[in-house]
Amino acid sequence: MHKISLLIDFAEDYSRSLLKGITKYAREHGPWVFCQMPLFHRETLGVDGILNWAKDWEADGIIGQLYNDSSVEKIVRAGIPVIAQDFKERFTEIPNITGAHVATGAMAADYFLKKGFRQFAFYGFKHIVWSRERAEGFDERVSRSGCTVHYFEHEEYSSSDLWYYKPSSLSKWLASLPKPIAILACDDRMGLHITEACRHSGIRIPEEVAVLGVDNDEMLCELSDPPLSSIIQDAEKGGYDAARLLDQLIRNGSDGFYDIVVEPIQVVTRQSTDIYATHDEYIASSLKYIHQNIDKNLQVDEVVRQVPLSRRSLEMRFQQVIGYPIYKYIQNLRMEKFSKKLLETDLTIFEIAMDLGLNDTKNIARQFKQVKGCTPLEYRHRYLAGK
Repeated sequence: MHKISLLIDFAEDYSRSLLKGITKYAREHGPWVFCQMPLFHRETLGVDGILNWAKDWEADGIIGQLYNDSSVEKIVRAGIPVIAQDFKERFTEIPNITGAHVATGAMAADYFLKKGFRQFAFYGFKHIVWSRERAEGFDERVSRSGCTVHYFEHEEYSSSDLWYYKPSSLSKWLASLPKPIAILACDDRMGLHITEACRHSGIRIPEEVAVLGVDNDEMLCELSDPPLSSIIQDAEKGGYDAARLLDQLIRNGSDGFYDIVVEPIQVVTRQSTDIYATHDEYIASSLKYIHQNIDKNLQVDEVVRQVPLSRRSLEMRFQQVIGYPIYKYIQNLRMEKFSKKLLETDLTIFEIAMDLGLNDTKNIARQFKQVKGCTPLEYRHRYLAGK
């Protein structure tokens, strides 16, 4: 039986999802016993307090949010296997539960670009790895489209005021930005800062500012006014994989450890991004029609009939404004809808295709693989495994 100490902030939805994966592995391969270590040990007693707690409880392993400093070597020397949750920076001495943060930022940029945005901003922290790398992925993908990103990034604070912000300075920044603009917040808490500041300043969401968070913490997203769109991360699978690694470290020693990387899955759209940003009335009309009719077997000719332009003229303008041909935009949006149903329902591939007004399941599977890089069944298995 393994005794595992947990130094995790369970007020965070992301951490609770990690815990679901950890406990699932423990049920399958245990029995394991868990003890939640008080967070104040990290704040007031540091690594010495964490280590003493683990020794007194005779812990076999630790999973926790640790500060990245040289004192973690004390735990390593004590011979207690430990995995660090991505908190501020990654460790080199011990394995990390980290994230594909650059990919998350790129996913956010692609999402906004598909909605027609050409002005972008990022709100986060300069000196925290998950915020910094999300900004890098966002910036790289936005720059590739010929656009630039405006930044409001906090300096690193002490842990006690990590989420503190000054509404006045944030409001001034938001007011100074060109409109309409798409803002990626480094996580949902920071996204909530944006929606609060916009409400106090009379800035309309999503008409002037579209806001996207990360983690899909439903409590925070619904607390936001309007509700906050967010990127789901596969944290539960990350927890399961972390527990499996810790099991290996306890049984076999610490040689050959590796990081657990939590992947982004998809964007959950709520009111904070429910808009298509373009000053071209014909493109706006086309986008609106596409989104309203995507659950049907929509064809390019039907979109063309909605505007007083030739097919060639509309396609040229659509490519210029959106960056995709009309057919590709329809295909990508359809696959996003398809992937959402794969994860949120237990419908068969055929049933999902019927819901989207399609009857050619072989063709839809081929299109899905072109967009997602795997078959629908592989996608469902990949992101629901361990849940």
